[in-house]
Amino acid sequence: MKLKLILLFLIIAVSLPAEVITFLPSYRKVVFLTFDACETKTPSYFDKKILDFLIKNKIPATFFISGKFANRNRETLSEISKYNFFSIQNHSYDHNLHMEKMTDADIEMDLNKTSQLIAEITGKKPSLFRFPGGNYDNRSLKLVEDLGYRVVHWSFESGDPDKKMTSDLIFEKVKRNVKRGSIMIFHINGRGWHTSEALPQIINYLNSEGYHLELLENFLKNEKFN
Repeated sequence: MKLKLILLFLIIAVSLPAEVITFLPSYRKVVFLTFDACETKTPSYFDKKILDFLIKNKIPATFFISGKFANRNRETLSEISKYNFFSIQNHSYDHNLHMEKMTDADIEMDLNKTSQLIAEITGKKPSLFRFPGGNYDNRSLKLVEDLGYRVVHWSFESGDPDKKMTSDLIFEKVKRNVKRGSIMIFHINGRGWHTSEALPQIINYLNSEGYHLELLENFLKNEKFN
């Protein structure tokens, strides 16, 4: 009987589908603030207004950083990695918007190169990954998971890369869509045009509604207790 149970467990474990996390159920009123940071056609840097606000208010935030962005922003990345309310994660090296078209070898090389660079700068290797543009297929997803990463995307888009999205529009979109377990996505590479103006409104609203901000990494480590 014991052998049958072990075999059944192994069969289930092997057949479990790869997973993209877009929402994290919890009995607690917890939500997650995430920021993407990648290179654009021109050199990109951390949005200082956003960083200053997050640091001043000690707001838990998870940053998905591309390798090129990390390399260009080494000093700032090293500094912010010292805050225990920040988490630095992998967002690929070149920010290829169609990693599903890359070979297995190229995907593995890309992720390893990025994680090694982030570990070199921050002293800690990422455990989470976010596909650029949210684009993937079953093969690329399984490969990333086999490399030891959990893939985390988002519950809804804030729309902040759109210049037409004013701070009020961003706030209203968050207010309309956020709920317990939501993973919010913004940009901190200078392409979140009105994000720094919207954040105080968003944080005040979340606090007034009793939401608790938490790091993805910490929550996932203790998932069964949340």
